[in-house]
Amino acid sequence: MINFNIPPYTGKEIEYIQQAVANRKICGDGEFTKKCNKWLEDRFCATKVLLTTSGTTALDMAMLLCDIKPGDEVILPSYTFSSTATSAVLAGAKLVFVDVRPDTMNIDESKIEQAITDRTRVIVAVHYAGVACEMDTIMGIARQHGIMVIEDAAQAVMSTYKGVALGTIGDFGCYSFHETKNYSMGEGGAICINRPEYIEKAEILREKGTNRSKFFRGQVDKYTWVDFGDSYLPSELNAAYLYAQLEVADKINSDRMRTWNTYWNAFKKLEDSGKIKLPTVPEGCVHNAHMFYFKCNSLQERTSLISYMKENGIMLVFHYVPLHSAPAGIKFGRFSGDDEYTTSESEKLVRLPMYYGITDEDKQKVIRKVMEFYGE
Repeated sequence: MINFNIPPYTGKEIEYIQQAVANRKICGDGEFTKKCNKWLEDRFCATKVLLTTSGTTALDMAMLLCDIKPGDEVILPSYTFSSTATSAVLAGAKLVFVDVRPDTMNIDESKIEQAITDRTRVIVAVHYAGVACEMDTIMGIARQHGIMVIEDAAQAVMSTYKGVALGTIGDFGCYSFHETKNYSMGEGGAICINRPEYIEKAEILREKGTNRSKFFRGQVDKYTWVDFGDSYLPSELNAAYLYAQLEVADKINSDRMRTWNTYWNAFKKLEDSGKIKLPTVPEGCVHNAHMFYFKCNSLQERTSLISYMKENGIMLVFHYVPLHSAPAGIKFGRFSGDDEYTTSESEKLVRLPMYYGITDEDKQKVIRKVMEFYGE
């Protein structure tokens, strides 16, 4: 079976975990946590980055830092993972779903403004498949209306928009290092704090409401409980695993890009003949090959393709069921405007096996069997 995903492994992960154990510091914010934070800050020119226990808790922190009050509204796409929505619900917000663009499956920036009310506090830009939302337009709308912007960049580590790293454009950015992501620590994430005035509040929130970070920097002689907080600090063992991959981030990125380009070039013939629709990467956007998907011409066709590939030992998957149609989405939110593309486009999208180190032999088998399905 050709798996849909295999978590990345570079060879030094176990060595670094052993170092963390030998350092007698495994609870977090040790040597490897600090190395990961610094690597991300330096590479992405970020103001401040803090590792978290998951991409979900990075989003939780971002929503809480936006100081949402009960009844406030958060604008987001319906085509996203539940974490984007649950973080807003946790903070007490009502969800306002907006349609996606059919070319990128990102939130349609032209439909955001009509969704804004006097209760809107946050716009969430989800960078689907590591391809940037139209951030200049989104930031312009947000600044005009005094609204905060959170980038859900869970899939977008190493992606850029007009030369700027995704996750560093909005007020806050959130990454995921789940085992399905380009760089993994099993379960983990990070938050980018892009406004310096929120750094101390973020550190307190992440450290169970204490000023423990200031204590370890020698800025206070003891630490104490100073505000609301929670436990968002990951294990040092997870950070050690991640750092082994960040050290060779470009190698991983190049490997994934080769696979993405191989698929795209092979299937261009199918698109030219109208049998599928390939992904779009707008001008000014550099993606990270987080996933390779294409769109079939119908839900029935997609179902048949997935079944055919499984019979041939290849795992293909579809992606999100739109949140506004889910029980919790109905309970906690509403859809602004018409669902012109979210449901119809999501029902046609299929994802191919995509991971660091996939062999040329397996790639060619995937290509061959897809072409066979379409009679090529």
